[in-house]
Amino acid sequence: MGGPIGVRRFGDVSRGRVRRPVTVFTVRVLITGGAGFIGSHIADELAERGHQVVIMDALLPKAHGSVTPPSWCERHEFVAGDVRDADQVGRVLDGVDVVCHQAAVVGHGVDPSDAPEYASHNDYGTAVLLAAMHAAGLSRLVLASSMVVYGEGRYACPTHDVVRPMPRQQSDVDKGEYDPRCPECGTTLAWRLVPEDAPLEPRSTYAATKLAQEHLAAAWARQTGGDVWALRYHNVYGARMPQNTPYAGVASLFRSALRRGEEPTVLEDGRQQRDFVHVTDVARINALAVERPGVPGSLEALNVCSGDPHTVGELAAELARACAGPAPRVVGGARPGDVRHVVADPAKAAAMLGFRAQVGFADGIASFASAQLREPARL
Repeated sequence: MGGPIGVRRFGDVSRGRVRRPVTVFTVRVLITGGAGFIGSHIADELAERGHQVVIMDALLPKAHGSVTPPSWCERHEFVAGDVRDADQVGRVLDGVDVVCHQAAVVGHGVDPSDAPEYASHNDYGTAVLLAAMHAAGLSRLVLASSMVVYGEGRYACPTHDVVRPMPRQQSDVDKGEYDPRCPECGTTLAWRLVPEDAPLEPRSTYAATKLAQEHLAAAWARQTGGDVWALRYHNVYGARMPQNTPYAGVASLFRSALRRGEEPTVLEDGRQQRDFVHVTDVARINALAVERPGVPGSLEALNVCSGDPHTVGELAAELARACAGPAPRVVGGARPGDVRHVVADPAKAAAMLGFRAQVGFADGIASFASAQLREPARL
């Protein structure tokens, strides 16, 4: 493992509050998708740590409500552009030290007709970016990956230990039986923390494109001697989330319903386990990855999570209380491609980057209840 790319001097304690670290070195970081939900928080975090930030964003209609950059981009250098445009990417990379690749079409999607758009933006766009980085002599990439590459999470049987679960049958969903079963004996399985070396089995078009991004980046690293941190985000929530779109995260969908005076609709029985991680923690681990090179010629995947799992039903109930809205409605059923439990193991990120989430669930949801969201997308 390489050492930090600079020396950090920590601030003093003033009026009972610890100041942010003062960065002695600076790097110039290109953030693709930097006007978006997560990318914009990364830009702010890096700027607060003293780094130079340039944002490149295509302002796609499915994510943004305006063709002009949102107000939170005003403090940063902004370039309107698409990562699939090789000439433009090449120009933007001039003077850049590290690329933080956040640009992607995200979310569960609507149906398989989304596939060409997902593959074009997520995979072809990544390939163009990697080729441009090679041409520019750049060797450091921080890649936004996702928990969706795992498919189902990790499960254990009382008799057969850790097993890959049987596929969930529609007949079981119709009967309200949601937990996966052991392929050996049919016993209901218990969830376990998912480590980064778990089998990868994407269940949706989006998931397949995120795994393909990892493979493309890993191949680039081996061919060029570059290094990649692939940050597998779990369920990220917080200010600036998209709203009123099928591509938004579940926390945003719940909050949008509550703001309309409607009860949040929870699928299955509401007991599906997830790890909800606040966007400011996600921004912080990106900054840590920018500041610490990985192993040359390799990709290192890390779970980005809170380490404090909760059910989707708990999320809906906590948010309803924070918004003083109606209680959630549990409706059963499941979307094609949905998985039952995905709960991350945070140990590797702590060991390799010193990352531990700082925002607790209750505090994070309370702040999210009144946080600024993006303008409704132009669908």
